[in-house]
Amino acid sequence: MKLGRKNTIQLGNLLICIGAALQASTYSVGQIIVGRIVTGAGIGCIASAVPTYMAEMSLDASERGPEVSYQLALLITGVALAYWVDFGFVQGLGAAPYLWRIPLAMQSCFAIFSATLLVTLPDTPRWYHARGRLQEGDAVLARLHTLPVEHETVQAQREIVLSSLKEEDSESTGGFNWMLLLWENSELQFGRRLRTSFLILFAQPELLGIPVRNSGWCHEHHFCLPPIWFIERVGRRAMMFWGAIGYGILMIIYISLTTLRVPTTATNWASVVIIILHNVVFAFGWLGTCWVYGPEISPLNYRHIAGSLGAAGEWFSTFIIVFGGGTGLTSVGPKIFAWPLVCCFIAAAYVWLQFPETTGLTLEEIDVLFARGETKARLEAEKSERRASFTGAVKAGVIYSEKGHVSSA
Repeated sequence: MKLGRKNTIQLGNLLICIGAALQASTYSVGQIIVGRIVTGAGIGCIASAVPTYMAEMSLDASERGPEVSYQLALLITGVALAYWVDFGFVQGLGAAPYLWRIPLAMQSCFAIFSATLLVTLPDTPRWYHARGRLQEGDAVLARLHTLPVEHETVQAQREIVLSSLKEEDSESTGGFNWMLLLWENSELQFGRRLRTSFLILFAQPELLGIPVRNSGWCHEHHFCLPPIWFIERVGRRAMMFWGAIGYGILMIIYISLTTLRVPTTATNWASVVIIILHNVVFAFGWLGTCWVYGPEISPLNYRHIAGSLGAAGEWFSTFIIVFGGGTGLTSVGPKIFAWPLVCCFIAAAYVWLQFPETTGLTLEEIDVLFARGETKARLEAEKSERRASFTGAVKAGVIYSEKGHVSSA
């Protein structure tokens, strides 16, 4: 919170550059381990801050989901690119053994590009307001709306943010269930991996009989673009719920096909289709939705903590899967996929029972969903009053839309 969203991302870029330099120049196992740790810390900073930054910079509630989903689509595109770059350089290792250093150094190229662009951007208006830097927050709001600071739309948004901050400051009265918000962020990402896409992702080369040298072929841009269009139409909760159900059904079919005593060519090909469909369902239901939902349900003063817990849950569970998944697959074979099968249906039940729908709500309106008792009733009344005032303003021709376009009247 002290650094801000922008500076946290910049710190992550700096750590990635340092880590990449350590890895690319290494002549010992110890040095490359240190480089990996430093790079991992940088990735952690970026993974926790970027979704929050994008969510808080979105003007309209309907823009927030597609924008963060688009960022995740770029992330997966980068993963695919990294594997293909590795695959290309591996081919020349026999003639030039030093080539393995180049992909490690290339990590810094993207960090430098990101850091350079981010220099021209401000931090989020909500962070400025939370830190008491009201003039800077107002200036960013005006810049986002392309309107003067004095305009009704900018001032209305300012009052909503400041009102939300005032309610958060009164959390000691027990009006909000902040711990539930933080817990759900870490559980959301942890459960996302334990269900678990990474187990199939890392096992794909072995499952498909592809040599490790060519395993980069398995990692590509799998259907991560559709959520950009569907997330506001279908809803976060529905996408996660049906994604988990669909994933569980696929696991039942896959385990049934791969544990047959006498497999046939047809059943083997059907198993391949299930692996492909797994990527489709995972991308649709859980790839970007978790990263959209996490920052949304977190209060402003705790959003950085929730983002960090979410990233920690993501990568800690990934470590468990990578560390133990291969051993499990070798020991019990395809039966290991009973693990994600069970986790899928647990995740579906958890989403259905615990996760409210946030689609179409502003970040400040989402806070009301987690309020309790008299606080909830009061905030509901205030929300209805604000919506009524905005509707009246639109009819009067003062505000054209939430984006701040002024009508011709």
